[in-house]
Amino acid sequence: MDVSQYLGIFLDETNEHLQTLSDQLMILENEPENEDTINEIFRAAHSLKGMAGTMGYKRMQNLTHDMENVFSEVRNGKIKVDGHMVDILFQALDALEEYRENISENQDEGTNDNEPIINALQAILNGKSGGGEAPAAAAEAPAADAAPASEEKKEAASSGGKWLDIVLHEPEQHVISEALKNNSKVYGFTVYIQETCILKAARAFLVFKALEELGEVIISEPSVQDIEDEKFDFDFSLYFVTDSPIDKVKEAILAVSEIDHVDGDAIDMDHAKIAKEDDEDEPAPAPSEAPAEAPAASAAPAAASAPPATKDTKSSDNKKSGGNKPAVNRTVRVDIEKLDVLMNLVSELIIAKNSLVSFSTSDSSHSGFNEQIEYLESVTTNLHESVMKVRMVPIESVVNKFPRMIRDLSKKLNKQMELHMTGEETELDRTVVDEIGDPLMHLLRNSADHGLESLEVRRERGKSDVGQIYLDAYQDGNNVVIEVRDDGNGIDTEAVKRKAIERGTITPEQGETMSEKEIIDLLFLPSFSTAKVVSDVSGRGVGLDVVRSKIGALGGDVSVKTKLGEGSTWTIRLPLTLAIIQALMVVVGNEKYAISLGSIQTIEDVAEDDIKYVEAREVINLRDTVIPIIRLHEVLGVESVKEPNANMVVIIVKKGDQLAGLVVDELIGQQEIVIKSLGKYINCSSRLISGATILGDGEVALIVDANVLI
Repeated sequence: MDVSQYLGIFLDETNEHLQTLSDQLMILENEPENEDTINEIFRAAHSLKGMAGTMGYKRMQNLTHDMENVFSEVRNGKIKVDGHMVDILFQALDALEEYRENISENQDEGTNDNEPIINALQAILNGKSGGGEAPAAAAEAPAADAAPASEEKKEAASSGGKWLDIVLHEPEQHVISEALKNNSKVYGFTVYIQETCILKAARAFLVFKALEELGEVIISEPSVQDIEDEKFDFDFSLYFVTDSPIDKVKEAILAVSEIDHVDGDAIDMDHAKIAKEDDEDEPAPAPSEAPAEAPAASAAPAAASAPPATKDTKSSDNKKSGGNKPAVNRTVRVDIEKLDVLMNLVSELIIAKNSLVSFSTSDSSHSGFNEQIEYLESVTTNLHESVMKVRMVPIESVVNKFPRMIRDLSKKLNKQMELHMTGEETELDRTVVDEIGDPLMHLLRNSADHGLESLEVRRERGKSDVGQIYLDAYQDGNNVVIEVRDDGNGIDTEAVKRKAIERGTITPEQGETMSEKEIIDLLFLPSFSTAKVVSDVSGRGVGLDVVRSKIGALGGDVSVKTKLGEGSTWTIRLPLTLAIIQALMVVVGNEKYAISLGSIQTIEDVAEDDIKYVEAREVINLRDTVIPIIRLHEVLGVESVKEPNANMVVIIVKKGDQLAGLVVDELIGQQEIVIKSLGKYINCSSRLISGATILGDGEVALIVDANVLI
């Protein structure tokens, strides 16, 4: 069976199960007796095993099988959870993630059997009662427990076999007769699933798939739909046509895990139960129904992979079960490229709307035309908002891997630390979420290594032994703010300054006049590090420059607040969306520019006489706040067309806690604009211009990045 078509579903569900394992193992380490957590881990490992087996990934299946065995014994109270076990399980989780990465890249799990981890898991099983024979005893235990039931089943089988209770209608009779004429073998089987099995429908599905390799299932009891819906006990019966000997067929069935045993025998029409002509029973399913609709494993993505032999099989089964349909999942996975195409179409629609608006303003006599423009504007705005909501995803998918990372760092650095996260449900554009993981990881590692002090220093300062790291996310206007803070040492600006002078980054004279913020900004320079020892955690000077460049590329900015001895707060501000924004259109010289409304606070009319000078820089005093002003025509190299003595139009913009006033020649008004990349052919030496937009009249306007100006 070609399972490549299910690879995307498999990877998505594998990611979910691996994240569940990671989260629950973190809980288990602190609460080793938590039964809900133990059961959740068992279910996740069990589901992963079934999925991997269905997709043919044997190494992944073997590893999850051993994890499942360990937790089966934990659930039964035969093994106690300890720190060593959790460490081994985390190693197993890392190995599973390695398999997942390999499968994602080349559809193959690789050649690493991870024998040391499997041996360690086996050792845990062997040591549960202090002897090497314990696993064998454990393996026999379920059989012993189930012995009475099994004996009853076998006794029932010896008196005829459950499969003989299946009523054969004319289609099945015909298939059996033809098979016997062609010297094929017809067997009746009853398959018994272990009563400890959680996903019995998944096991039934794998049995059907194994049988399909050898022949054809004619009919099953209960019906295929009932088996798929888990409406059966722990056994099911079927008739099977094959050319293989019965021992080989039984061997294939027993190769599926969690099958207790199987009874079977050759049959002939003399002993089969034939439906009477006036029988009021429901019509029998088509002969090809069973292999066509093998029961779907609720946890395995390939559960729907049995190729349909007939198109109306489901509908006939639904009729049998009263036509009740299961509840449909209200979410759907959509390829991000499809969303990008949709976003581009919305962008073109907005540009077309702007053209019509531009045309309508030139002749306002056509009231009907203006009404249509307003209607189009309403539709495009709603469409834009809908598309953006589709593209928005919670940042939870990025941050949920960090508790595990902090746990590993705690052991590696020999520091006690805790991570507290809030706002994981905060939503960001999918393209931003995909890129934000690395910057956040760098900041957290920075807090763990550089921020938090050693245990001795924390005790000297009267702090708790356990260092606290916080990751908070929240929405602020048109931006999402993510804060990483700690209660550690804070940034020693004098140490940073000394290091910069040693490296020749600044001169001692420059160091004397630098503000605290300017010194902290040195940390964002490439290859700059204050670590005394280079380790695999930090100290190579790689990190903060990556943070700033990545956040900058996403249209955001990073700021730092720190207090020596008390801790630091790193604040990332990101735009909610990257494609379409509300902007203020302005004129500077003879050119039009756009400034994002998200960074604008107010617009002021300021007289030239109100300009003052502080340290040779132009400032204004606005409501008791001193704000530096930036004349855009000077920065952009454009000649101003403003009258020399006329009042200035000043746009007050904000970045974090900092304010600045941008002086423009004229205001055009607010407009919804589509951000177009300048492309690799236009190399902007300054990041002052963040992109361009096409206006209604076809003219191109550049977008000014107020953050860079500040």
